Amino acid sequence: MKIAEIVPYVISHTLDTPFYFSQWEYDTRKICIVKIVLEDGTYGWGEGYGPANVLKAGIDFFKPFLIGKNALEHETLWQEMYRRSIDYARSGVLQAAISAIDVALWDIKGKVFNQPVSVLLGGVKNPIIEPYATGLYFTRGEGQKEKLVEEALLYKSQGFKAVKMKVGLNIEKDIAYVAAVRKAIGPDMRLMIDANHAYSYREALKLSKEIEKYDIGWFEEPVSPEDYEGYRKLRENTSIPISGGECEYLKFGFRRLLENECVDIAQPDICATGGLTEAKRIATLAQTYGKDIVPHSWGTWIAISAAVHFVANLDKNPGRMYNDLPTMELDRTENALRDEVTRHQLKIENGLLYVPDAPGLGVEVSEVALQKYSE
Repeated sequence: MKIAEIVPYVISHTLDTPFYFSQWEYDTRKICIVKIVLEDGTYGWGEGYGPANVLKAGIDFFKPFLIGKNALEHETLWQEMYRRSIDYARSGVLQAAISAIDVALWDIKGKVFNQPVSVLLGGVKNPIIEPYATGLYFTRGEGQKEKLVEEALLYKSQGFKAVKMKVGLNIEKDIAYVAAVRKAIGPDMRLMIDANHAYSYREALKLSKEIEKYDIGWFEEPVSPEDYEGYRKLRENTSIPISGGECEYLKFGFRRLLENECVDIAQPDICATGGLTEAKRIATLAQTYGKDIVPHSWGTWIAISAAVHFVANLDKNPGRMYNDLPTMELDRTENALRDEVTRHQLKIENGLLYVPDAPGLGVEVSEVALQKYSE
């Protein structure tokens, strides 16, 4: 089961309709995925979250330390990569490179043992997941409020029971857009907001107080990920649950987030925070603090499927925000790299996602599309 090849790919696509959020505009989607091949031809796919070209360099950096090693010893390989990077990359893009490789190793392990990753993680505790639709970004031109309402109603018509929208432009616009979307979707569909750390504590508190009446499921990344005190104070002074963690890395980053009582919901990105190997440790840590886990996911079906298998294995935490079914993010924005390059075996019906039983992650890559979008 020795590793023969590690091949990272940078794939990109210019969007038909650029969109933006509180920090910057996207006119192009660019993602780094990686294929790991064993000597017997068995292969697995992984993905990293972050700047794709830098991620590729990170994967190339780790490659010499992994070639010829036993792919099934994923924790040993994880530790090797961690040791090689800790002096100058305790968090950030090299941890995302570790994540991409780790996800691919889990995919391989599932194929070798002819089992889905969720089973190898310890078993399927949650065979059905209720994902929420991520979208409602901003676009240029007139009628922004009407566009957001139309998009939210589309997700409702598709069976989604929850939707997350962007905020962070300014407080006045945020209030108006949240009010309009809540009125359109009605009281039975959950509504969450995400500022992508746009605000100071005082700004986030002002917005929270103004929109508490709209039954907000959670306020995601309200302040800078460096502002643990701001997170803690906001959580103490609003009835809206606070979530965050996509900018945290490894269990050590989440320990800081949790021991400072910053969040009600921890949101590790499996393709950034250390892969499935480290995400499982983070889930155990969160459970000791009585916090819910809802992974962040924004990429191809490789990243989404990794999150599905992870959520399938989560304990039924008594701190879960929604006691019936676990939830996770399902990005609905334009993404040809997701929809053309990768193919999945997930069944999604009436707003419910059924955990697949195919070996590994249950994801395949179209070689034709891969070549089409590769840089």
